[in-house]
Amino acid sequence: MKIVFAGTPQFAAAALAALLAAGHEIVLVLTQPDRASGRGLQVKPSPVKSIALAHGLPIFQPETLKDTAVVARITETVPELLVVAAYGLILPQNVLDIAPRGALNIHASLLPRWRGAAPVQRAILAGDSETGVCIMQMDAGLDTGAVLKSQSLPIATADTAGTLLERLTAMGARLIVEVIATLNIPGKNPVIALAQSVEGVTYAAKVQKHEARLDWDEPAQLVARKIRAFNPAPGAVTRIKGAEVKIWRALSCDGAGVPGEILSLGNGAVRVACGQGALQLLELQRAGGKRQGADEFVRGIVLQSGDRFEAPSPG
Repeated sequence: MKIVFAGTPQFAAAALAALLAAGHEIVLVLTQPDRASGRGLQVKPSPVKSIALAHGLPIFQPETLKDTAVVARITETVPELLVVAAYGLILPQNVLDIAPRGALNIHASLLPRWRGAAPVQRAILAGDSETGVCIMQMDAGLDTGAVLKSQSLPIATADTAGTLLERLTAMGARLIVEVIATLNIPGKNPVIALAQSVEGVTYAAKVQKHEARLDWDEPAQLVARKIRAFNPAPGAVTRIKGAEVKIWRALSCDGAGVPGEILSLGNGAVRVACGQGALQLLELQRAGGKRQGADEFVRGIVLQSGDRFEAPSPG
């Protein structure tokens, strides 16, 4: 099938690679313009662009899809189908209408739960026990289209956004190939698109940097979920002794004290009081430093019981 593919991060790149492996003709790849990223703020191509370059595919990186010239560029490729995965731009109706087979989206949640930009992080933050991937027909709404196929998977208690997304990425790549295969079988009816339920709708707003600043007044289980949800990006942040610190791994445990107070040190953990219960901080990182186990971290910053992690700044 002749496909225009739109996507940007690794979640989308895996799907693009799977479509190529399945023998589909990718007539155009849409991806976000190259951005500066990383510690050195180097301009790098997106994972999707890297795959496209490796396969010699035509690449288009518009800042917007609203210009008539942009729509014309997509139209001239004469695609049969559009496939979208974590692209980063909303597709207007005149773009959705270009391909006769419509547009399919790969979404990393069990719709209608967690429509929007950050479904993986929001599922962990909410304490959901499962999530999954939906392949849906795109319409003008925000992840509101009918679902062609879905599959669920459990969220493990140790899952970070990074580890969970790895499994969802592989699942999405497999499901999109399976769905498109049903569209291509002569004499066979394609999978049935089921309208989303009007109940249970939630929205996964984009993660804002201020959300990653830990509030020790909150219950330990919620703080632990934040640490998991913001790993690997943007990283859960706190401060102690004037130094900014990122927390990468932690476990809730018993304990009580003033929120943010260090209750004990040693045995590979820094035990910190929360609004309810306590946390064992297992892996930490000072600004500009490397990730360290708790014992090594403590030696570098010289902490002791009774020291306190700071409350987040207002706003």
